[in-house]
Amino acid sequence: MEPAVGPAEGGCGPAGGTAAAGGGSGGWTGGAGGNWMATHPTFTAMMSLDISDSTQIYAAFVVYLDLLEGRNWHEVKHVGVAELQLVCLHAREREEDRFQVMVPVPVHVLLSHERIREILKKASLPQDDPDTPLSVTLAIVESDSTVVYYKMTDGFVIPDPPDDTEDEDNKQWRKKRKKLFK
Repeated sequence: MEPAVGPAEGGCGPAGGTAAAGGGSGGWTGGAGGNWMATHPTFTAMMSLDISDSTQIYAAFVVYLDLLEGRNWHEVKHVGVAELQLVCLHAREREEDRFQVMVPVPVHVLLSHERIREILKKASLPQDDPDTPLSVTLAIVESDSTVVYYKMTDGFVIPDPPDDTEDEDNKQWRKKRKKLFK
């Protein structure tokens, strides 16, 4: 099933186009700041990509701002994937980390298993180690600009061990662990 194109009732992003594209009243760009989003250089660069769904571009810009300003990630770059009609973001959580792929998706877009597999195959960055599974992070954007991140991998990934090794010696922790594994 392909994702819905355009905003749903109460969906995120512009209704009927963007002010930058001359297709709306511009009310979605914010009241007090006026039309700041439509003139933001990154937003205008995203609008020039070959992506027809303006709500997808809006979601990508919201995630871009969240990663760059809210979470202080490094080297946040947008990449258009025309065959998927998506704007993906490549970013590093820390300067020394590898790039991660963020796939912004408005909350109203329905994703099937086939669509998620297609996104994994076409949007993932090539891995150095062939045993490392493909992965992307879905960034689901709500109409109030809330972003929820879900890391998706192709197959199972064993979780990293806990960072806090003090708890392993803690008597209460051992009791809780026994209860969990019964």
